[in-house]
Amino acid sequence: MNAVATDTAHTATESSRYAKVIEVSKRVRWEIDRDVIKGRRFDFNTKFLPDGLSRLDRSSLRNPTERRMMSHIQGRTYANIFGLVERFINAKMLELSQHHWFGDQTALEALVRFSDEEIKHQELFRRIEMLIGAFMPKGYVCTADPNAVAHAVLGSSTWAVLALTCHIELFTQTHYRQSIAPDESLSELYKDVFLFHWREESQHAILDELEWRRVDAQMTPSQRDAAVDDLIALVGAVDGILQPQARADVAYFAEIVPRQLSSEELAVLEAETLAAYRWQYIVSGVQEPRFQSVLAELVTPAQMDRIGTALAPLLAAVA
Repeated sequence: MNAVATDTAHTATESSRYAKVIEVSKRVRWEIDRDVIKGRRFDFNTKFLPDGLSRLDRSSLRNPTERRMMSHIQGRTYANIFGLVERFINAKMLELSQHHWFGDQTALEALVRFSDEEIKHQELFRRIEMLIGAFMPKGYVCTADPNAVAHAVLGSSTWAVLALTCHIELFTQTHYRQSIAPDESLSELYKDVFLFHWREESQHAILDELEWRRVDAQMTPSQRDAAVDDLIALVGAVDGILQPQARADVAYFAEIVPRQLSSEELAVLEAETLAAYRWQYIVSGVQEPRFQSVLAELVTPAQMDRIGTALAPLLAAVA
């Protein structure tokens, strides 16, 4: 097969994958009020996040009521951080769509649908924050500004942003399938939020990989090497978001719990909460087999070692 024929076959194959995403997107399409919220409220007598994500089953908190309160705080933050990262993900997908304006219209439609769904997801998480906030005491703070985070992230190379995005949208699949779906003790509404989110994010992860590979194919080795440094910096930036949020969430817990916590208890709880957040938003994605596989295909062994060295302290802190 000559080069032109090979390129044509490759293009046809990729176009069919974009077309499959569109087909599934149409089939699983949902609306916030009609399908997810349905006039319901959150049940605060149940947990929000499962122990597989909150790690509260190994917490220094021994009282079941206190663990449940902390689950509500972590669950609130979990939803808010998803809303936050989807701000930059949507902006990047809109930017990438221009590469298909005068080319593969199937790919263009897939990315436009992706963007529309991400905007809907941001609205869903704003609604969730309002519904949770209406029944929890005042004082909770989301420490990161979505627009500031988006501006900072989008200053990195597209390759690195797509790597981070693929990482995020793959771990959403793992979180739902392995931790949220099997746990019958969670709030029914909270489970439904992430059921419907998962249904659309599973298609987004496919598009992330397709676009990541497309961008990678156009890069020089030196550009890719610089992009690896960008990816390492972005992971550090995510950790920079998680650290103040963990401190704020523990401070909020200390305000609303009906007893006085010692400084030692607060320090331990803060470390546990940060470890849970690092697990949720960094380590669980880094260890996701599909992400590891794609990343290993796109980088050299030396670059993979560089990434591993940078991640080692975070993995150790979570372990």
